[in-house]
Amino acid sequence: MMKKGIVLFILFGISLLVTSCDLDDDGQNFHFTTLAGVEANFPDSFELNETYDIEVTYLRPNGCTFFEGFDVAKTGETDRDIVVIGSVFTDNDTACTEAVEEVVATLKFNVIFTGEYHFRLYTGIDENEDAVYVEYTVPVVQ
Repeated sequence: MMKKGIVLFILFGISLLVTSCDLDDDGQNFHFTTLAGVEANFPDSFELNETYDIEVTYLRPNGCTFFEGFDVAKTGETDRDIVVIGSVFTDNDTACTEAVEEVVATLKFNVIFTGEYHFRLYTGIDENEDAVYVEYTVPVVQ
């Protein structure tokens, strides 16, 4: 009798899980995108083992695009490519403002090498479909 009760309880739990997971989902309602950087506000120099708040200005193309973070790729020991990442809400029932606005986000950067850091901020694509960057060099002082 005890085994029968356990089996019934397990079957009830499985049926509850199977029927409760139907969310009537039509698919994703967003996708990730790169956002055009405008400029970054770096200090004149870095100090080793310090963390800096770097203000990065980017373009928000409409009211359905939201900041998600930064993709910082290490291309050399002290070389970094910075790309602003956003998400675009794609629900067809939602109206989006079409106004482009400049927005500032903060990138935290920890200095762990000596010498000079070289940064490239992604600003978009040119007429030849090539990525365009604005470049910054910041020396590390001892």
